[in-house]
Amino acid sequence: MGLLAIATDLDARVEDLEGRLVPGLRPLARIAYNYRWSWERDEDGIFASLDPHRWRLAEQNPVRFLAELSRQRQLAAQRDGDLVAAIHRLEARLRAELREPDAPGLDGPVVFCCAEFGIHVSLPVYSGGLGVLAGDLLKEASDRRLPLLGVGLFYRRGYFRQRLDLSGWQQEYWLEHDPEQLPLALVQDADGRPLRLSVTLFDRPLAFQVWCAAVGRVPLLLLDAELPENDRVQRWTTARLYEGNARVRLAQYGLLGLGAARTLEALGIEPALLHLNEGHPALAPLELALRSGRAPEELRDRVVFTTHTPLAAGNETYPPDLFLQAFGDVADRLGERELLALANSGEDGRVGMSALGMRLAGRRTAVSRAHAETAGALWRPLFPGVRFDHVTNGAHLPTFLSAPLARLFDRYLGDPPRFAAARAIPNDELWAARSAARRALVEYARAKAEQDLLLRGEELEYAQAPAHGLDPDALTLGFARRLAAYKRLNLLFSDPDRLGRILTGERRVQLLVAGKAHPHDEEGKRVLEHVYRLRHQAGAASGRIVFLEDYDLDAARALVAGCDVWINLPRPPLEASGTSGMKATFNGVLQLSVLDGWWAEAYDGANGFAIESDPEADPAAQDAADAERLYTLLEREVVPLFYERDADGVPQRWCELVKEALATCAGRFTATRMLDEYVERVYRPAAVAQEARR
Repeated sequence: MGLLAIATDLDARVEDLEGRLVPGLRPLARIAYNYRWSWERDEDGIFASLDPHRWRLAEQNPVRFLAELSRQRQLAAQRDGDLVAAIHRLEARLRAELREPDAPGLDGPVVFCCAEFGIHVSLPVYSGGLGVLAGDLLKEASDRRLPLLGVGLFYRRGYFRQRLDLSGWQQEYWLEHDPEQLPLALVQDADGRPLRLSVTLFDRPLAFQVWCAAVGRVPLLLLDAELPENDRVQRWTTARLYEGNARVRLAQYGLLGLGAARTLEALGIEPALLHLNEGHPALAPLELALRSGRAPEELRDRVVFTTHTPLAAGNETYPPDLFLQAFGDVADRLGERELLALANSGEDGRVGMSALGMRLAGRRTAVSRAHAETAGALWRPLFPGVRFDHVTNGAHLPTFLSAPLARLFDRYLGDPPRFAAARAIPNDELWAARSAARRALVEYARAKAEQDLLLRGEELEYAQAPAHGLDPDALTLGFARRLAAYKRLNLLFSDPDRLGRILTGERRVQLLVAGKAHPHDEEGKRVLEHVYRLRHQAGAASGRIVFLEDYDLDAARALVAGCDVWINLPRPPLEASGTSGMKATFNGVLQLSVLDGWWAEAYDGANGFAIESDPEADPAAQDAADAERLYTLLEREVVPLFYERDADGVPQRWCELVKEALATCAGRFTATRMLDEYVERVYRPAAVAQEARR
């Protein structure tokens, strides 16, 4: 079982869950404790089929769901011979996959450290694109049988949940998650007891335990400070993702980096390579060096640092005194001057984790070709000789490919799909698959929007508007992402009258919007509030604009599968990569995007729609020009092309554009290509450099 052979109490947890199930369903217990089921092509709906209502109530958590599944439902399911056979097939595939040896090519495990991981909606230790990218990389490594291990934190309250009030202002709340009810197992020491370790932060020991989530063949280790040895403030270290308090954030980064190194040492894992996904875990290689008695520069060839953002919020800095308070133990062992020099961010003596990670890494990567240039310009004043390679992000195809498109690809592109052959797909069959995906999205959005509006306390007539306004045959536009101001959701609504005419014209158009603003991002919240007010003013468009609250992986999968056009309006050059559009492209969704991030690489003039934004322009002038281009593209190209139909109702030219996008974009932006590039261009060269140093 490779790295999954890490000692845990998994067998005891599986046995306990099996005891609650009738014999025919008992294989589901082991399936539930490995997230491999979540991207299984054929049987990923098994849990939902047992009791769709309870599956929703359990928030798609298979362990909790099976523990609460009534005896009556279990017996009914056991009488379904086809279902029982499918369960046994799924368990057999899982066991066979876990028995296979690691693929050759990497000499030892790659340890991938990140502050968040988006594996599945039931494991709420992610906030957005950074985490989903990390989760996709783990899934792809499992598919490829590569020896990779993830290390993160287990946030008891996860990321915030979102609710809008009647004024449109975002309200945040948090729910506590019990790891005993999740697909997790406790890592054990050599004596079979829960592994307990500690790190020193703010001059006090912080105890932690380690949970393991199985992501196919890949273990994801999550460090957890909710232990009686810690006081309430210390326990809060792993309470919430991206906590607003700077002292808590530093404690989180200290636990992530120092705790990762201590955990690897306790488990006897010697990483061939340490991949720091952003600066948050930057103390990990430093701790490994200190504990092995080596100088930090001796480990540089074993460290890769990937930056994901050119924004200050993603590269936060701190006063040196606070940094030394947090990591005084490290300073005592390394030297205060040495630690501050490594973390120096060049801003009036301030220090930060990104600069620390940059200095400790032998290789530094950006997440798109354009981002490599932006990152180089950002860091050049501090690191004059630094060079950024780039590995453009990719998304995990099996996770985000919808069932209608997967069946179509099986017929014409093979498995795995050879997207270059997409041009040969008959247009009528492509259109039928796209229409099926759109209908599924509309059904999802109607139910979710109505529930959101009822919970908000809206008038019943308004709460029912999405059910009447959303049309399964109408052109469906999607905008869904983190609602930071630079994402420019406001451009869509900059001319409400013009937008209203587009939506309520003779040819029906509808717009689905989703996203969260960080609790401390007042500007992002104001944008959302403004949009909300405009929705109410556009009475003629009632039900044609729908905001889906509490954006998460579940909503993301529905949106990228069913929209017809994916809109992305970042202020260049601030979009490092973006991955939501990639996921939409897999599903035959066309891009209408500013030429930044991944779309600057993908667009060729014949595979979607592009907005050429001038990054040197005054922001107000840039916004006005980009909004004008957006509306013009919708009015003159997007809407007419979608509704240009032949005698059979098929939009032939639209389908040709979709096929061109599939042929030129889809295969280039999968996690398969991304991991190929990491292995060939980053991981293996790092191993060669290590060998040369020896």
